[in-house]
Amino acid sequence: MKNLEKVVLWTTLLVLCPFLTVFSQEASTKWYDKIGFGGYTQLRYNRLLETNDKLQCEQCDKSLGAGKGFFLRRARVKFAGDVNPKMYAYLQFDMATSAGNSLQHILSLKDAYFDVSLDNQKEYRIRIGQSKVPYGFENMQSSSNRLALDRNDALNSAVKDERDLGVTFYYAPTVVRERFKMLTKSGLKGSGDYGMFGFGLYNGQGPGRIEQNDNLHAVARLTYPFELENNQIIETSIQAYKGKYSIPLSEANLSTQTLWDDERIAGTLVVYPQPLGFQAEYNVGKGPEFNPQTMKTELQNLKGGYAQVMYLFRGDKHSFMPFFKYQYYDGGKKFERDARSYLVRDTEIGVEWQVGRYFELVALYMISNRTFEDALKPVNQVIGNTLRLQVQLNY
Repeated sequence: MKNLEKVVLWTTLLVLCPFLTVFSQEASTKWYDKIGFGGYTQLRYNRLLETNDKLQCEQCDKSLGAGKGFFLRRARVKFAGDVNPKMYAYLQFDMATSAGNSLQHILSLKDAYFDVSLDNQKEYRIRIGQSKVPYGFENMQSSSNRLALDRNDALNSAVKDERDLGVTFYYAPTVVRERFKMLTKSGLKGSGDYGMFGFGLYNGQGPGRIEQNDNLHAVARLTYPFELENNQIIETSIQAYKGKYSIPLSEANLSTQTLWDDERIAGTLVVYPQPLGFQAEYNVGKGPEFNPQTMKTELQNLKGGYAQVMYLFRGDKHSFMPFFKYQYYDGGKKFERDARSYLVRDTEIGVEWQVGRYFELVALYMISNRTFEDALKPVNQVIGNTLRLQVQLNY
């Protein structure tokens, strides 16, 4: 055997050792008994007290604007559990995805991954499959936990649908994993357990999309939830990613380049609502953005983020959480036509009412100033206000 072949053989065996150990564990005779079922459904109406029916948001809620009515925003079902002492599986589907402008809903795959633990405490694990990219607290926070009806444009424009296909390594000591679990289960609006440290490689074009270039994206995140003597928890994070992205172009765009640099870095601060809370994130970077002056897509700097204040009133069976959120974004959206240019200044004032663990109602008044321009519509600023309602059922 040649030396090169020996190196490849031993390298492969070393990589596979942790996985061989996992599958050598004695599996439960009834592993399916450990699989849990759950989900949630969200119904929205966005047209109350509307001042401008041209106000839209392709990224967030397609039921904003003229000709729209009641909208099934999400209808999620998930299956998750330990199928092996060292392997956790997670599947999530959405039945609220519409085909174009049709209300004929289709079943779509949101998450499909498994975590392979490299130790008995599950502090070191490798996630393989389609999952959320560890970039941004609000991106990773489940829509069932988030206060505002939509994620902020600034960080959500980094990753299409917050997810992609790839492999990620996560590490978190047991005490930190328990803290992440508590922050979600207790109603404090945690983001879930994405490790204290994470590093991953993913396609970069978004979930359900074929990689269109030979460049994988790389992402890294470091976060820590500090617990103070008064039991208040403050989480700080830093995250960054880098890669290449292929954009869609319209015929009116004078540029012919489709492959662009795509890189960002972001900081996060979360003071969990006990009872007063604060949440803020900001990111900077560079990526493709349409320039209406030259009628071309160009590589430009981007910046933006949001700040949110909330207060938790908790009773025996009911809880109320009023909140105030402001967001700002100046940059392109790579997954939209021509990497559409955006300048967003939105203010949201709302309250969430929870009855037990199964029913939630959110009322939110949005004051919006959005400029979003591409080669087919190079001049487009829309200003408007609207009252938005959402009912959520958890199961």
